[in-house]
Amino acid sequence: MPGYSGRIRDLNKVLPIIELYPAIQAEGSRAGYPTVIIRTTGCTHRCYFGEVGGWCDSWYSSVHPEKGRFSLNDVFNLYAAYPHIKEMLITGGAPTLHPVLLNELIHFAHESGIFITLETEGSHYLSSDQPVDLVSISPKFSRSIPVLGIKTPLGATVGERMIKQHNQLRLNHAAIARLITDHTDYHIKPVLDETLADLEELETFLEKLNIPDDKVWVMPAGGNRQALLRSYPVVMNYARDRGWRFSPRPHIMAFDARRGV
Repeated sequence: MPGYSGRIRDLNKVLPIIELYPAIQAEGSRAGYPTVIIRTTGCTHRCYFGEVGGWCDSWYSSVHPEKGRFSLNDVFNLYAAYPHIKEMLITGGAPTLHPVLLNELIHFAHESGIFITLETEGSHYLSSDQPVDLVSISPKFSRSIPVLGIKTPLGATVGERMIKQHNQLRLNHAAIARLITDHTDYHIKPVLDETLADLEELETFLEKLNIPDDKVWVMPAGGNRQALLRSYPVVMNYARDRGWRFSPRPHIMAFDARRGV
């Protein structure tokens, strides 16, 4: 495959990729670009944002992680079908749980002239042969902790073990600091709901890591259109008054809770 000199020899081997599709990037500083989305499975987090925000909008990669179904050849073939797309978004779940896969994708992107964005909750540092163009970091605060006894999207009951797992690496400041310094660029992409309840923790986080306002792209909470609309005006107005960037999540506005958009 032109533009690839990685180390995985079996290009048809199924990898921990559960979604692969072309889209318009809808979040952060690369919003509006035609992009290939690569979603990995698996995450240390089990994010639940309360009655307003609900479960993580990709719970099928975290709370109930699906098995991988795509190979490197699938990635290459999708770029061949859309040769005008020069962007790649690796998201999850937690992509940094799969450093070998990420290294292969980074090799391919760099050698093919593709801008690569890595979305991560910041639980793990990524040691890669080449730097990522943009690390998009979504720190998770105490409002993301699942509530004991509630039901997950597929009907399991939240127990102490799930809460402990969620909290173990929920704010890994050391890993986040290294992600910021060791890659080409970054931004912080926190989620706020209509109560703005995470503001104090968010401000403490930004101060601790010395993150300037122009690196903050705040997102309204909500995994579907109805929930998003409740947070939208409050978070938008706060971003305006605080001097942060606003990440509008138009894919949810356009397609509601549909996957693969």
